[in-house]
Amino acid sequence: MIKKLVLVFVAVFAIHSYGQEGTASPYSFYGIGSLKFKGTVENRSMGGISVFNDSIHINLRNPASFAGKNMEVFNNEARPVKFTVGGSHSSISLKSDSGTDQTSSTTFDYLALSIPMGKFGFGFGLLPYTSVGYKLEASNDNGEVESRFRGEGGLNKAFLGLGYQITDGLSIGVDAHYNFGNIQNSAILFSFDSDGQPLQNYSQENNRSDLSGLNFNLGLTYRRMLTDKLQLSSAVTYTPESKIVSKNQRSISTINSGTNRGSTINVDLEADGLLETDLTLPSKFSIGAGIGKPRSWFVGAEYTSQKMSNFSNELYTNSAVSQVYEDASTFSLGGFYIPQYDSYTSYLKRTVFRAGLRYEKTGLNIENESINEFGISFGVGLPVGNFLSNANLGVEVGRRGTTNNGLIQENFVNFQISLSLNDRWFQKRKYD
Repeated sequence: MIKKLVLVFVAVFAIHSYGQEGTASPYSFYGIGSLKFKGTVENRSMGGISVFNDSIHINLRNPASFAGKNMEVFNNEARPVKFTVGGSHSSISLKSDSGTDQTSSTTFDYLALSIPMGKFGFGFGLLPYTSVGYKLEASNDNGEVESRFRGEGGLNKAFLGLGYQITDGLSIGVDAHYNFGNIQNSAILFSFDSDGQPLQNYSQENNRSDLSGLNFNLGLTYRRMLTDKLQLSSAVTYTPESKIVSKNQRSISTINSGTNRGSTINVDLEADGLLETDLTLPSKFSIGAGIGKPRSWFVGAEYTSQKMSNFSNELYTNSAVSQVYEDASTFSLGGFYIPQYDSYTSYLKRTVFRAGLRYEKTGLNIENESINEFGISFGVGLPVGNFLSNANLGVEVGRRGTTNNGLIQENFVNFQISLSLNDRWFQKRKYD
């Protein structure tokens, strides 16, 4: 049954995601797009906190979570092999001083597998990390369109991680991420005569950047019992600053509005030293802690900071795009409650109820306005199968941006779904 659920899940999201942009946010115009990966559905349903770790869910934001304590139901001999896959649908209402609009996107979010190896834990997977998807227009004082912008693409990550349990409650880990993807954008500039009438010919600039490179993520988790019933959980992660390669192309086209035909000239980026540039991914640090009763409830908080002011790509050094970044930060608060995890008579009592909130300073500063984001989230974990597996549903309601200084405010509702599946592959023989 579980195998059928996985196949249906992957097929549905592959169909809905194919040919669609992973975001519809106009703020994905900047840099390498809007951040797509913010954790598993379990994390996002608790405001985005990644402090809590257990033996039946994968924590993709902290590689130390791949290691851990063996389970009592396995006679303390092993941990389960964990598999997770997730996707989401976003419905966005765009609001500005001049009007409103509606848009949406459906995407695949992550696919990962974690395998226990004694005190070690091994994990690997694939996830879309950022996404670009926008269609923007700018009009003059007469209400006529004078420029049009469009972009698509994003950055993906294939990761390989290893965690090690130093002591009963202390684990460390490291992830190696291979970043790959491309970003394509175009800008059309319309020309007008002295009377303000549009000319028949206009120009279009096309850009494409193919991205690739490695970066690393370091993690640490620590847990200890404070009393017979209360447990402290804490976590730290650090991603050093890194550079990935951006191979660039640029062309300029002259287009006739009547025939939609014209000439195209490929820009010699090599002459300007821009054919291949380094894109700087800023460093990132997070720290969090929480307290709870094992298999019953948990409440935690997490703070994340990122040096977005160091983000750069030489291709855009002389443009306005390079001037919109400031340091980013996020504060998250959330937790879960399980009425009775081992109930044999009530399915509802074994359900996990999650909730949280977050406030994020995205790192964008446009027209002297910081682009901030706020979200409130809720979710449930529904037991499926016979081996501690579950289906996770989440919803987040929030807002990004502002209508000040001609900017756009996004009011969004994000729906998330994932499967977190567990199995036992390695068992000690009881009889020869």
